[in-house]
Amino acid sequence: MKKEITFAQGLATLVGSVIGVGVFFKIGTISHQTNSAGLTIFVWLLAGFLSLASGLTIAEVAAELPVNGSIQYLEYTYGSIWGFLFGWAQIIVYFPAEAGASSSIFGTQASNLFGNKIAALPISLCMITFIFLTNLLGTKFSSKLQSIVTVIKVIPLILIIIFGLMAPEQHFSFTSFASKNAVPLVTAISGGLLSALFAFDGWVSVTNLAGDLKNPQKDMAKILIWGLGIVTAIYVLVNFVFLKILPFNSIFGNQNTAFNTSIKLFGNMGGKLVTIGILISCYGAANAFMLTGMRAPYILAQNNLLPFSKKFKQANKKTGVPVWGAVTIWIITMLMISLGNFDILTDMLVFVMWFFTIMLTLCQPVLRRRKPNLKRPFKVPFYPITPIIALAGGIFIIIMTIINQFWLSLIGSGLTALGLPIYFYKKKQNK
Repeated sequence: MKKEITFAQGLATLVGSVIGVGVFFKIGTISHQTNSAGLTIFVWLLAGFLSLASGLTIAEVAAELPVNGSIQYLEYTYGSIWGFLFGWAQIIVYFPAEAGASSSIFGTQASNLFGNKIAALPISLCMITFIFLTNLLGTKFSSKLQSIVTVIKVIPLILIIIFGLMAPEQHFSFTSFASKNAVPLVTAISGGLLSALFAFDGWVSVTNLAGDLKNPQKDMAKILIWGLGIVTAIYVLVNFVFLKILPFNSIFGNQNTAFNTSIKLFGNMGGKLVTIGILISCYGAANAFMLTGMRAPYILAQNNLLPFSKKFKQANKKTGVPVWGAVTIWIITMLMISLGNFDILTDMLVFVMWFFTIMLTLCQPVLRRRKPNLKRPFKVPFYPITPIIALAGGIFIIIMTIINQFWLSLIGSGLTALGLPIYFYKKKQNK
């Protein structure tokens, strides 16, 4: 595989995969859960803080291990079975569901823009097919395209932030931390934090690009830190503007908060601005998940742990693209879009993905103790406080997901466990 991705392109992929439609729609859900303007901003800050703690911790692992991303971080630390299960979960559900969700919302928004709701499904299928084909043109091309799309998708958000901060309206108060309707403080914060943390989902997947980075041990750590910092700043500032421009009662549970804010700031053109921003965000997120997702089969196939590993382990010599991995993710994504059940499948994998994120975070203290002489170009600051904070955030999500979505968590674990027979069969075959 060619090492063609620069730091800037890797950074754009992380920002592009994390910032999707959540930045436009989550404010309504979080405000409903917190019942407080001040708590709404607080949980965005807390979610960013916890995500950055995880990013700093895993960044040390990325800097010290010259391997191909998070799947191989787990293999190196705990054994091949854990890397395989993580990759298996990413292949069968996570990446296709994430790309499918973004493509489906793109189709819905585009069809509404043109006044033809019947066209939503064909538009969604055409978009993911277009993304698949453009990624076949080459890693260098698709990563450059991702950089351009990320810059474009951030522009509407930057405009909302700049004009919103300068606007005279002031409906937000930092002192309004009391949750209305007598909602307990712990309940308000935990519910809002869970939703906000889901909006940060996807940043770990950028580690799949480690094999394509020109300088992975140096650049991956910087990508994780700078990327999560940028995402946190954008999320907090955009939501601050929403609360500043609109009365809290009009935001509470409202899925059109971004639309209403843009109308206030830019007039009738504001609605079109938000719609265009959503379309670009959907495209950027779907492209980022395709770019990183098609590398998961390639990574597992290097150890002959997948059926047809000889095909999956090959990358096109001219483009550097793992073609069979791309085809696999594209086909599963097309099926999910057609069936329309990707939201349920994504919820199933929330528990599984965060379980593996906790394992990735634990790689850092485990490797420090087991391999004290490893060269560490980057060391997590404030050790061991930072990893403890990261672990606390991950454990919180695991517990709350089990409480709120027990059966989906169980089914998601079962889908992951379906990979075990394949793993043991291929291990036996390899021997």
